[in-house]
Amino acid sequence: MTAFLVVVAVALLLAAWVLGIANRLDRLHVRTDAAWAALDAALARRAVVVRALLDPALAAAASKAESASRADRELAENELSGLLAALDRSSLAPAAAFELADAEERVVLARRVHNDAVRDTLLQRRRRVVRWLRLSGTAPQPSYFEIAEPTAPSDAVMLKPRPSARVVLTDAEGRVLLFQGFDPARPQELFWFTVGGGVEAGEELRDAAVREAFEETGVKLAPEQLVGPVWRRRAVFSFDGETFDAEEWFFYASVDGLEVDTSGFDDVEETTISTFRWWSAEELEATEDTVYPVQLAELMPSLGSEWDGETRSVR
Repeated sequence: MTAFLVVVAVALLLAAWVLGIANRLDRLHVRTDAAWAALDAALARRAVVVRALLDPALAAAASKAESASRADRELAENELSGLLAALDRSSLAPAAAFELADAEERVVLARRVHNDAVRDTLLQRRRRVVRWLRLSGTAPQPSYFEIAEPTAPSDAVMLKPRPSARVVLTDAEGRVLLFQGFDPARPQELFWFTVGGGVEAGEELRDAAVREAFEETGVKLAPEQLVGPVWRRRAVFSFDGETFDAEEWFFYASVDGLEVDTSGFDDVEETTISTFRWWSAEELEATEDTVYPVQLAELMPSLGSEWDGETRSVR
């Protein structure tokens, strides 16, 4: 009888513990949804203020951003931010300039609150007990909203162009090699990404892809081994305090029996890349981790077929 009571007590404690985790996760999802609603409202208010400036180009960009789907929203909002960066604010009426600065500041604050909520929710969803017991249920996985922001409301948003060549490198089993890293300014937000990096001045895309693959993995690819570029991705992101307008070109290559050698990492890579692993499409589809490009899992199965010569846009 005593043993039975102990088992019942332990079971009740475990149930209470799991219920507490489930309730916290539910509150985090509610918080994330509310944060997105607040960010969406702040972006909508910015669009209204921009249209009131009566500038046709700005008004068109604001309407495009406001009507964009969630998948295209980041790029559209950043295009609007780029136009606002070039705006001569001294030519605006004081009231209009103040209204615009206030709208931009609200977007900055709302974005930070949203991304903080996403970070906390993802950390909770990645706990083993949450994954094993499927406590997330049918709630969709939240994602960060990357939009360039000024350091102060009146500052222009300066985007640094960054063309890059990336390689979707797969092994004989069709798994893709990904690195896990972080932004030094936000070390708690981990993400996975493909082999590759920035294109140097005067360098061809294909040559940059070959060089990056060798520096990061030790594999010596011939330029003709690269298929593509099969994908193109536009994204605005911040890294170590700088904001980049990235244009990423993805090539595809398959290798057999590669022993990954990261001795070619530069100082930044040594500091910000924590690990690497080979991923199957099924593992990418099931993971709660942040992976770029976002569509990698759904696009991987088509990589083994003959390329039709078209470079497709991906997120």
